[in-house]
Order: sequence, then C-alpha cells, then structure tokens
Amino acid sequence: MVSRSIYRSIEGKRRIQRYYETYLNVLPVVFERRFILTDAGKTHVLVTGPQDAKPLFILQGGNCIYPMTLSWFTPLLNQYRIYAPDTIGHPGFSEEKRISAKGDCFAKWIIQLMDSLKIANSAFIGPSYGAGIVLRLATYHPERISCSALVAPAGISLGLKTKMVMNILIPLFLYRITSSQKQLKKITTAMSDGDMGDLDQQIIGDIFKYVKLEQDMPKLTEKKDLLHYYSPTLVITGVNDIFFPVERLSDIVKDIIPNLITFRTIDMGHFPSNEGLLKINNDITDFLDSYY
Repeated sequence: MVSRSIYRSIEGKRRIQRYYETYLNVLPVVFERRFILTDAGKTHVLVTGPQDAKPLFILQGGNCIYPMTLSWFTPLLNQYRIYAPDTIGHPGFSEEKRISAKGDCFAKWIIQLMDSLKIANSAFIGPSYGAGIVLRLATYHPERISCSALVAPAGISLGLKTKMVMNILIPLFLYRITSSQKQLKKITTAMSDGDMGDLDQQIIGDIFKYVKLEQDMPKLTEKKDLLHYYSPTLVITGVNDIFFPVERLSDIVKDIIPNLITFRTIDMGHFPSNEGLLKINNDITDFLDSYY
C-alpha cells in the first residue's frame, strides 16, 4: 500500500498515471512539463501555447485526471499561454497529500504558482472543483484574476442529497464491491446525462476503484467573500447537472458575483456532451475576446 497516498495501491497509482499519459498524448498540442515547489507540495504543471500570448490558467475538475478536463477546452489551447496545474491531492503527478478547500490554502497555492511563473494576473477557467478554487482565489486575492469562466461550478451550492445518494453513492458502493459495469453505467449516466464516452467511463471506473476520493468540497461562497472581486465573470451551468443543478445556482450566482457578465445554461449534465462542449468553448472564446 502507498503510505499517506490518495491511491489505494501502487498498481492503482500506476494505472491511473498511465491513463494520464495516454490521454495527454492524444491532445492536439505539445506540452512542456514543469514541477513547481509550493508550501502545499510539489505541483506538476502542463504548459502550452504561444509564449507571447496572454496567460490562461485552466484548473482541474475534482477526482479525475487532468488531461480529461483539459480535453474539454481544446479550441483554446493554441490561443493563449496555457498553464494547467494538477491539483494538489487529486489524481495526477502533483503532491498526493490533500489541503483544505475551505480556507485560503488553495488561494495560497495558486498565488505561489503564479509567482513562480512570474505572472502578475491571469484569466482563469474553472470547471467543477476548479471553479471552487477560482472562487477561493477571488475571495483572498481577487486582484490576481483578470477575468474568469466558471463551468458547472463547485463552491456555490450543492444538489439534492437524496438524488445523489440514489444515483451516485449507492451505485458507487455496489460498484466497489462487485465491479459491476451496470452500476458504473448508472453513475456515469447520472454524471453526464448519458453522454460520457467509453474511455472516460473506463477511467472514472478505475478512479473509483483505485483512488480515495476527495469528499471535502470547496467552501460554499458567500456574498461577503466576493465584496472586493470585480473581475468580469462568466458562469456556465448544466440543466441536468446532478452535483450543481442550475435551479440551485441561478439566484445565488446573480446575488454573490459582483461583475457577472453572463449566466449561461446548457442542456447537459455535469460532464458536458460534445454538443455542450461546442457551446461552452464558443461562449468562453467570445467572453475572453471581449473582456481579456
């Protein structure tokens, strides 16, 4: 077993990291790979895009491998200087110990990455858990965010517990016991509204098997947290997002984010469909063109 690791076994860790490399190799750009030391631990950062382009941080979704998240934003990878850090304590190549998503730990982590890379401020894209990290940064260091796009965002409100228990937690318990593909399909269907590809489903299944899942979600952001955050912000949500449903986000987002440019709703689950990704990237491209 791996001591104090997020992985349940050495072989499980190797298996997840092989998926990472395989997925990275099919993305249509070449990445430079850096390791940056922070107070939270060593951080693996993927870097790509024109060296003289504006910086764009794209953060990782929770409990998945980063190239999977990054693949959602492929149209942006040649337009900006992309910085893509593996989140501390999540699957990938960064430090495996976890840090709290409730206070300023993740904000300090991002600031140390930016300082090491000599980036004074940047645009940010935060999908899911990554949006929660952006909101932590907006709370403690809003001046470092030029603008942000939050997609299916954590850190604002949660879905109904009863729905998540029935559609996620019970099938997950049964899947871990039996490795039943039927139970895995129930979970991935609920996560993606039935639109998750075979490879992503396979990877998610092995993450469920081999990773001790992060259960500490980012702090739910309050209006007082963002009193000094004035950067233009785009929020994109899914009609059928089981984790962060639009009906529980809409009023809160409009109340707490001071410079909300657009609140966009797309017919998709938490994991976006291919059609949803086209709309997401078009919206983000237009937003960045206008506000960055």
